[in-house]
Amino acid sequence: MPVRLADVLLTEENKPKVVDDCCTLIDQGVAEGSGVGGAAVKLAYKAVNTFKAGHVRYMVESMLPDMVDRLEPFWGDFNDSGSGSFGDYLAKHGPEVSEALLSVTDARAKESNRPVVIKAYNSVRGSAAKHMQSALPRLGDLVVKYTG
Repeated sequence: MPVRLADVLLTEENKPKVVDDCCTLIDQGVAEGSGVGGAAVKLAYKAVNTFKAGHVRYMVESMLPDMVDRLEPFWGDFNDSGSGSFGDYLAKHGPEVSEALLSVTDARAKESNRPVVIKAYNSVRGSAAKHMQSALPRLGDLVVKYTG
């Protein structure tokens, strides 16, 4: 039976490291963006960081338990399948995984009372699944880093 992701990623010892790694993953994804969509993401990211320094980290930390919860069924299926790497598995199921993870950010945006954050999120939500999907192999690697 595979280890539950929450039992590894959300421990007192690991959670701060996982948050750091997730923030690095986000920074890399934003930096790699190109074209009009990439420019929109960079602009939205800058707006959020300018609005409130540390806000992205705070949001990663606060959403991590829900994100881990959304990843859990994919982790279980991956382990049952005996597939190669978790990153490859996530990429193969990209649309489904992306929408599962984005359901967490959608809920947060809906609950937000910060117009700047809502506007920035809404400006990039249309292309968010594409950006999320491109990060899935690295997200899989991040998970495996802690689950062994």
